[in-house]
Amino acid sequence: MTTAFDRRLGTILVKRGLVTREVLAESTEAARSEEKPLSTALVERKAVAERDLIGAVAQEMNIPPVDLEQVRPSDAALESLPQDLSAYYGVLPVSRLGSTLTLAVANPFDVLKLDDIQLVSGCDVRPVVNTEAGIQRAIDRAYNPGAEEMQELVDDFSDSAVELTKTAFDQDEELDLSEIAADDRQSPVVKFVNLIIYQAVTSNTSDVHIEPYERRVRIRYRQDGILYETLEVPKRMQNAVVTRIKVMSQLDIAERRRPQDGKFQVRIDGRQIDFRVSVLPTVHGEKVVLRVLDSSAVNRRLEALGFQSRALELIRSAVHAPYGMVLVTGPTGSGKSTTLYACLREILSTEDNVITVEDPVEYQMEGVNQVAVNVKQGLTFASALRSILRQDPDIIMVGEIRDTETAEIAIKAALTGHLVLSTLHTNDAPSTITRLIDMSIDPFMVASSVLVVAAQRLARRLCPDCKEAIRVPEDRLLDVGFTPEQAADAVVYEPKGCSRCTNGFRGRFGLLEVMPLTEDIKRLIIGGGSALDIRAATVREGMLTLRQCGVENVLNGNTCIEEVLQVTMADG
Repeated sequence: MTTAFDRRLGTILVKRGLVTREVLAESTEAARSEEKPLSTALVERKAVAERDLIGAVAQEMNIPPVDLEQVRPSDAALESLPQDLSAYYGVLPVSRLGSTLTLAVANPFDVLKLDDIQLVSGCDVRPVVNTEAGIQRAIDRAYNPGAEEMQELVDDFSDSAVELTKTAFDQDEELDLSEIAADDRQSPVVKFVNLIIYQAVTSNTSDVHIEPYERRVRIRYRQDGILYETLEVPKRMQNAVVTRIKVMSQLDIAERRRPQDGKFQVRIDGRQIDFRVSVLPTVHGEKVVLRVLDSSAVNRRLEALGFQSRALELIRSAVHAPYGMVLVTGPTGSGKSTTLYACLREILSTEDNVITVEDPVEYQMEGVNQVAVNVKQGLTFASALRSILRQDPDIIMVGEIRDTETAEIAIKAALTGHLVLSTLHTNDAPSTITRLIDMSIDPFMVASSVLVVAAQRLARRLCPDCKEAIRVPEDRLLDVGFTPEQAADAVVYEPKGCSRCTNGFRGRFGLLEVMPLTEDIKRLIIGGGSALDIRAATVREGMLTLRQCGVENVLNGNTCIEEVLQVTMADG
């Protein structure tokens, strides 16, 4: 169906002698049958040059044109209008000066649309002219840096097998991706992998999954704990992409039947980023997972992790103790390592000998002696811990207690004047005690050595710029875990989504269930109390459970009810 703008555009082009009426009629019929804008049909049929079309509309309306191929929208402009609204209205914010937003539009005659955008953005709109197709291309480039170039590289690969050039096998000691888009010397495979890495870092991705299937390869990014599909790659590219990543990680490119682990390092905009690589054979080829290890995480302090004030106070008190054990528990990816590093930073001084044993060493920390586990060479957690005790340590961090031997050595170290920090995989704080006892550790030793146990989860933080306040029925809040006092007239928030966030969320914070071992809890442990008994006693003493921490953060507007339900279990 021909729009009013298409008819007006046709009149302008005929009046200015850029197209004949016959060509206009043919192009209008093509646009109608192919369900595309008239401007796109005219340019695709080469009836008029895109530059001339833009110039004609600009002169008619006395509005300046804009070359979106040469202009990079400012961050302030993009933050004024979310990507979904830019795509919906077919406009692109180009720049923002004070309260004036320069907006690329294809139809400057649509004043109602411009009024809507003015209300949404809170800015005075200054239109500039381009075409529908040009604006759509620019939207993809502006809001998803590197995405369009990645798609172009995919489209440019021939249907024949992808051949690796010599540069794909070059091993750079330090790869700088800051000017990746301007580097035309690289082979397509190298540039494609570099773009995957660059986009992962710039979009705050924690993991990149390259997953082979029968006829395609899927690339997904994990952002704030959730996997999002970003690109689908033809099957013919699979081996080339995997081989390039293996070369960067110094892995065996000929080995395709056994799992391999490696790492590499890149520099982006002055930041040094480490990647941990895991390659796993599947029925349709090798799956690759890249873990992004941003060294800035090691500099986080305890107060920056988002813990409740009471939890922060208990953790701080424990890590400043002269000896004993501090345990952080939770599933993989719940932020345990980040919390332990923050604890180390809290107490690190030149007067102490601090040694860690990790598998692997994810972040290098100045002033700390870090040991990487190497099972093939006989360096396990237990053997490393024995050697560490002969190194005159003051503070020991054990990446994970996995077996009875490691647990025994760690507890003995805590009892003999050392502060020991470590992690376990348990669901909550009370069950950590029974887990240690199940590993054949004497209950008296557990009660005597452990200072505090903290169970941790990560919850997504609502974007402060777009979250919306809602009312929820009181009975629903009570079912979730709100107390009657909390549920009365409670205002909670839900995600909406804007250009500054991902689906209404921006970043994550920690929920911490902290259980200090008081005298009453110690007596209960020595007396053989179950995890349920310990839990009931700690709650009576005022411990905030994970669900209760989540509820408090919902009331504070930090997260939403659905997120708390997803990351925590109901209190028993």
